[in-house]
Amino acid sequence: MLRFQEAKIIKKRLKCYILGDKLTRETVKLRDLNHLSEIFHSYDTYIIDLWGVMHNGISLNPKAVEVIENLNKNSKKIVFLSNAPRPSLKVINFLKKMKMDDKFLSKVVTSGEVAMLAVNRNKFGKKFYHLGPPRDNSIFEKVQENKTTLEKCDFILCTGLFDKQEDDLEYYKTLLKNYTNKKLMCTNPDLVVHRGNVEELCAGSIAKIFESIGGEVIYYGKPYKEVYKMCFNQGEKVLAIGDNLRTDIKGANNLNIDSLFIHSGVHRNEFKTDKELLELLKRYGVKTNFFQKELKW
Repeated sequence: MLRFQEAKIIKKRLKCYILGDKLTRETVKLRDLNHLSEIFHSYDTYIIDLWGVMHNGISLNPKAVEVIENLNKNSKKIVFLSNAPRPSLKVINFLKKMKMDDKFLSKVVTSGEVAMLAVNRNKFGKKFYHLGPPRDNSIFEKVQENKTTLEKCDFILCTGLFDKQEDDLEYYKTLLKNYTNKKLMCTNPDLVVHRGNVEELCAGSIAKIFESIGGEVIYYGKPYKEVYKMCFNQGEKVLAIGDNLRTDIKGANNLNIDSLFIHSGVHRNEFKTDKELLELLKRYGVKTNFFQKELKW
């Protein structure tokens, strides 16, 4: 006869989701993970998104902090991978202001860091037009003398929306319609983030507008493979954790690594039931191994 604990574990492993009355092959692979502690030993490296998982733009998520504390105690490699359009050091300082312990910040990789290297090397030309708020100026601080106008630039460096046109995407369509002959470098492929409970548009939203009017976009960050080269080596067993299906989960799929979807983030209002979650994954053309409402140990 099974002991109670053994029966509980088996029941958890058998938990799956039913579409109608029919069990499908896809549902068997998707697991509602109550606690990361149940599977943490299966992975060497954890690639963890920041905004939407570790913090909400205002404060750290205590349960997520507990997760990285336990991973660190168990000698797991932790990499924070963010689509922030700023150099890694700026993001590290931001996390420190939110009281994240220095011991967790040895490996922080941002899309802005990778894009900055390309800008410094004049990969798409020397002169650029900066489309974004002043707070992102650090991405070109070493070559700020190369900043110029839309008319004179070799390429457009997009880090986000201007502060005064935060939600007006039509403004950007009008601004860029005569410059689709220039490449646009998007340093944050995310479309939106939530600062607390307030949704904010990101550089990815402008990139989509630029593509819709015939322009070419060069993306830096998740889900594109290049940024992952700075995160792990071949042979490591990796779990990617994130709240964005377009970037975090799609990126994991592109690299053929396992993933954990945190569904209280970007997609919080797009599904309510387990069946709708499966349909959501299908709609975005992604798959994931596990899901949690919020990251917890």
